[in-house]
Amino acid sequence: MNEIFVTGHRNPDTDSIVAAMSYTALRHALGEHEYVAARLGDVNDETRRILDRFGMEPPRLVQSMRTQVVDLDFDRPPVMDKSVTMDRAWHVMREQHLPVIPVGNEDGSLYGMLSAGDIATYNMETIADPTVDRLPLFNLLSVLEGRLLNESGAMADTVSGQVTVALPQSCENLLFHSKESIVLCGNQPDMIRRALDIGVSCLILCQTDVDPQWLENAGDTCVISTPFEASRVARLVYQAIPIARSCHTDDLITFRLTDYIDDVREVVLKSRYRAYPVLDENDRVVGTLSRFHLLKPRRKRVVLVDHNELAQTVPGLEQAEVLAIIDHHRLADIQTAQPVHVRNEPVGSTNTIIATMFQEHGVLPSPKLAGLMAAAILSDTVMFKSPTCTKRDIAMAERMARMAGVSLEDLGRDLFSAADTDSKSAQDLLMSDFKQFHIAEHNLGVGQITCMDSARMLERRDEFLDVMAQLQRQRGYDMVITMFTDVLLEGTQLLFVGSEDVIRNAFAAEPKDQALFLPGVMSRKKQVIPMLTALWG
Repeated sequence: MNEIFVTGHRNPDTDSIVAAMSYTALRHALGEHEYVAARLGDVNDETRRILDRFGMEPPRLVQSMRTQVVDLDFDRPPVMDKSVTMDRAWHVMREQHLPVIPVGNEDGSLYGMLSAGDIATYNMETIADPTVDRLPLFNLLSVLEGRLLNESGAMADTVSGQVTVALPQSCENLLFHSKESIVLCGNQPDMIRRALDIGVSCLILCQTDVDPQWLENAGDTCVISTPFEASRVARLVYQAIPIARSCHTDDLITFRLTDYIDDVREVVLKSRYRAYPVLDENDRVVGTLSRFHLLKPRRKRVVLVDHNELAQTVPGLEQAEVLAIIDHHRLADIQTAQPVHVRNEPVGSTNTIIATMFQEHGVLPSPKLAGLMAAAILSDTVMFKSPTCTKRDIAMAERMARMAGVSLEDLGRDLFSAADTDSKSAQDLLMSDFKQFHIAEHNLGVGQITCMDSARMLERRDEFLDVMAQLQRQRGYDMVITMFTDVLLEGTQLLFVGSEDVIRNAFAAEPKDQALFLPGVMSRKKQVIPMLTALWG
């Protein structure tokens, strides 16, 4: 309920995934265990190889920061089993000031909802029809705090009949004449004998005893002794029925912990129930919510790493509370309602910043985490060949590698040479590291694939162009670009769908068949986006 999600951008790369993990580990080391590492998409092959190498699991997948039922301070009343007596349910509702309680099955799933109105309606109905049917004997004994006086009565599991209070009058005026009767008697020997002779379903002795010899001929009659007076017993008998018989079970409106508040609010406004049951992922009842719970929902809390653009962040961020931003990209368009901690530095990797924060707090990352952070710095700086790379990146990657006891050269080979691109579709490869940008009035999508053999990737040129054209139509992009960044060539083979003039003017090069080679271009954020921004801006 108090979790703080640490998440990178959509279509996360290695730096984004590891930044969420490393910042979360830092907060945990400082005793703040409510932080949870999260991701906004699938883990790509490069990141998976590095995680597997160090035996680490990826962060939790999060699809939205919209407020959900789980974020509400909804009520958590006891879930009463459907066999519980009306008397017990009423006492719980009165003691805890509950207008409604959920009724559950044995497995915790929802059976129905019992309200004070249901109990009142049932009590009024007993005035017109003072008959109970198949009343569980166990329930009756519990409500009356009674004890069964005859062994033969124990053979019955239930009792049925019209409830009759035997008044202290002559036998001629007795009100019971049938076996289907539940008779309440005080110290009235004649009436007790008459009830036993008739063989009524149940005889309840109120604050009195009975001659043991009479019980020898009680037959199938259940004879119960209770310390309560007859006037009270006459009311309690009806309260011994299971709540399953009176609770509301039809057309129940339920909500799940994962339901979004926007959707819940629409449903609640169209109905008039006082409370609605809340179910977990296993259909078990975990509470009830009412209209007033929707007035001030608790917002999710989030820390953004490796991005600060709305187009790249988690959906529903406008409903969340941003606590901090740690990034190494340009400042973009995310707005917050309150001041937040922002750490934005011109380095090649977010993990360089977070590693510095470990150092500032005097905390050492674990060897496994240090290895991951070194790999993330290598990945985002393209083995230190990107123009975004700084001396701080190199020094911090070397330090993390020493802590992990690994070689940066070995990590680099794991990152870039073992990619299984042949079995991947162009769609999967393009979207593995795809970002969208809004520059002036233009929408742009740029995918980057870092490899050691760009010529082999270009053999699938037509396949990539088809996927890019489809993306342009579906999302309304002015341009879609794919960067095949070649570590060995130290440059980028660039494919594009859109205006040739834009590419020609932005990069001062002549494209051919929607492609061109850009020597020395290794960075999307520092060598591609700024060129287009200067042209369009």
